[in-house]
Amino acid sequence: MLIVSTEKITVRSPATLEKITDLPVGSSADVAAAVARGRKAQAVWQQTTFAERARALYRLRDLLLDGGDKLADILTAETGRPRTEVYGAELFYLCDAIGSWAKKSAGYLRPQKIRPHFPLMKFKRVISIYAPRGVIGIISPWNFPLTLTLGEAIPALMAGNAVVIKPSELTPLSAIFGAEIAAKAGFPENLLQVVIGRGATGEALIDHADMIAFTGSVETGKRIMRRAAERLIPVSLELGGKDPMIVLKDADLDRAVGACVWGALMNCGQACTSIERVYVEAPVYQPFVDRLVERVRAIRQGPSENEVEIGCMTSAAQLDKITAQVDEAVAKGAKVLTGGRRNPVLPGYYYEPTVLVEIDHSMTVMSEETFGPIIPVVKVDNPEDALRLANDSRYGLGASIFSRDKAVARQLAERMQSGSVCINDSLVNYIIPDAPMGGSKESGFGYRHGAEGIRKFCQQKTIVIDMFGLREEFPWYPTTTKKARQLRHLLNLLCHSGWRNKLRAFKGLMKS
Repeated sequence: MLIVSTEKITVRSPATLEKITDLPVGSSADVAAAVARGRKAQAVWQQTTFAERARALYRLRDLLLDGGDKLADILTAETGRPRTEVYGAELFYLCDAIGSWAKKSAGYLRPQKIRPHFPLMKFKRVISIYAPRGVIGIISPWNFPLTLTLGEAIPALMAGNAVVIKPSELTPLSAIFGAEIAAKAGFPENLLQVVIGRGATGEALIDHADMIAFTGSVETGKRIMRRAAERLIPVSLELGGKDPMIVLKDADLDRAVGACVWGALMNCGQACTSIERVYVEAPVYQPFVDRLVERVRAIRQGPSENEVEIGCMTSAAQLDKITAQVDEAVAKGAKVLTGGRRNPVLPGYYYEPTVLVEIDHSMTVMSEETFGPIIPVVKVDNPEDALRLANDSRYGLGASIFSRDKAVARQLAERMQSGSVCINDSLVNYIIPDAPMGGSKESGFGYRHGAEGIRKFCQQKTIVIDMFGLREEFPWYPTTTKKARQLRHLLNLLCHSGWRNKLRAFKGLMKS
């Protein structure tokens, strides 16, 4: 969509701090116009079959793969992430998700026949269907600027909706690229649109869309929910996380350490499901910490054109936040084993991967979302102690447990207060689009992936069809004393326990 505005957003590289481009900010009127155009496109799109929508998705996937280098150029420029991570995280996820939604959406949204349990209703044919809501507004964060924009739009489109995306003002270029690729793939004009702006643009989208899907902070999620409540439109909120990792004394330490480093430092720790707290049983605490520090010190950090494992933070505000958390922890007695500072040799928002010990839950780094390359490790006495501390959080998004005894790990997993748990693995739950993924407590509600991940974009509708075609139904007017007696006897016959009561009701019904 073409927006002419005097207000601009400057997109900068967080790795070099250099300007990439200026983009015009969409006004409330621009957002309203985008939603109106989306409604017209959606009215046509909802008439297409699932097979037709799937073919469009497959064309989109091919174009994404063909344009992988350009996508990597855009993503690395606006996020400062390593190029390998663009292919291994964002593009891998999108390709897999497209395949999953293309194959499974029809089954997830297939009309369901319902058999009424009450005898008098068994002569009604009942069908539950899923109808598209209309125009879905997606308000997305900056940490996965394609996965959380185009990736979230895919199931909404497969359900027959139009989508308007308001990406983060820090990383809007990936979403714009995604919309352009979707248009080339043959999706109808205006079915998938992007509006650029800050908070006011997002508020305007809430004021006009038929549903909002939001990923971001708890505080912003609450504001979105309050504003959506004024129009009584549904919202899906995936909010912050403070994901714990439990390492039991029988764990495979090499695997646990590798999973910890990956789960905590992937995307420089800027993932809602990043490992942000590690609880290790005392007998293996020191060996775990020693191996962890060795692995973290080997992590290479730098600009995306180099062969590195991690890049930089996406914003100055996020860099300041993690710096403050680490500094506060150290002031309260925490010990830094490696890292603990801004990288002194790189010009952008680089913070060194950090391992902290001698910490407790009085420190902000253990209670509030960090969203950075920080790994705090706590010694615990036993699994129950680890579980208690893991659940001691206002967040409940994900978790992980490491133990060779999978039965014990499974029992702990079922008691963890989180939306998902990985056993002897980390982060992998997010990249299984067949399985629902969501949070508990202040990590939000609503699911992405699986049947729930597409049904949330639908209005469930029940259709009841009379099968007999009688002139009148028994409960209809007029009401009579005789009919009231008959109804009472009938209810006793059908619902009262004990054969004597049923026999008495049957005799009463015959006499009435």
